[in-house]
Amino acid sequence: MNSTPHFVWDYLPFWVVNYGLAVVMWSCIARFLLGFFAFRLQTNYIWRAFVGLTQWAVTATAWVTPRYIHPILLPPIAALWLFYLRIAVFLAMWNAGMTPSIAPPAAG
Repeated sequence: MNSTPHFVWDYLPFWVVNYGLAVVMWSCIARFLLGFFAFRLQTNYIWRAFVGLTQWAVTATAWVTPRYIHPILLPPIAALWLFYLRIAVFLAMWNAGMTPSIAPPAAG
């Protein structure tokens, strides 16, 4: 009988939260960079997908960011806040023992 936890299934809450925040974080960066090439009112489905995926993070960032910051800069600032949130979630889950450990395999 193998008593070691499965790397994916036993830590599924960690992976889902971590990858979910990572997707939104990198999508904020992609939205910022795509904004240089696509017009903001464009009906491009890729632009609409990035806006739909990241709008909640940009709106939350706009709420805590000073008003003199230009709205074009809100997506990378949101990505920075999401990076900090990923670190905080990792530390909380690590403290609760919900993260996988990187240990060498047992001999034998």
